[in-house]
Amino acid sequence: MDKVSYLGTSLTRWRVGQSTFLAWPEKGARLMNWNLTLGDGSVRDVLYWPELSHLDDFHKVRGGNPVLFPFNARVFDQGEIHFWRAPDGVRRVMPMHGLARQGDFRVMHCDAAGFTALFLPGEEARACYPYDYEFTVRYRFEPLGLVCEFGLHNLGFVPLPWSAGHHFYFTLPWSDGLNRSHYAIRIPATRRVRQDAQGLLVPGPGLREIENLDNPDLLDAVHLGLKDNTVVFGERGHAGDVIIRIGADKIPAADATFVTWSESANAPYYCVEPWMGPPNAPENKVGLHFVAPGMTQTFTVAITIK
Repeated sequence: MDKVSYLGTSLTRWRVGQSTFLAWPEKGARLMNWNLTLGDGSVRDVLYWPELSHLDDFHKVRGGNPVLFPFNARVFDQGEIHFWRAPDGVRRVMPMHGLARQGDFRVMHCDAAGFTALFLPGEEARACYPYDYEFTVRYRFEPLGLVCEFGLHNLGFVPLPWSAGHHFYFTLPWSDGLNRSHYAIRIPATRRVRQDAQGLLVPGPGLREIENLDNPDLLDAVHLGLKDNTVVFGERGHAGDVIIRIGADKIPAADATFVTWSESANAPYYCVEPWMGPPNAPENKVGLHFVAPGMTQTFTVAITIK
């Protein structure tokens, strides 16, 4: 573990076996890059990070793993975007992807295998999500993978609503001369939906369990009803697959969700996003979880390269 200067700030770097991880734990608890040194000495970027000239609007950078909390993606109230209605009936603002990715964190623990960071809600966050809580992000790094655990502890007297998630930007393609047609993904979903312009969940595309990653129908697809907790994607017929697991149970919660997305067909990344539930959980009530007063809930995701 060491410190790295980057565009006027200090990042933390971990080298664990073949893997190198680069993060800014104090800003959005953001894991920025993960690369893997292969047997021939070459380096494969697992998580994509673009070349930047400044850190303005850091939270909007398309790369690494933005933390989505307390809600994923776009929330709506009666068809109006970026608002949500809490159980107390009050309508409040909620930015795209929530509050944590642009927020400050305090590092609670940091060692040679990872870090734990505590969200420090600012004025905006307290207005949007006016609860008494502790939200932590814990990363544990491994030679060929990582585990990330979100923890939400309710310090108040009313149940806490949440439906958090990850926005992993995976480098793709990761081999020279290939394109998305050379890659396939297995998502064991039994139901697929999309979010319409009013925030409602509507029927999604008809997809097979295994699809090529160049299939445009995968973009913005929300995959539900998982038969098991594991999604796998990679080059057909080659080692080096990315394996993503939600939780420890073989069959996850009914509303557990994967989202597949990319900005364009030529973007140097492909996002495979494990979420607690679909977008607009406060209004649709799908994938909305509540933490009872005095209790803690966790959401854990593990990624392995195999």
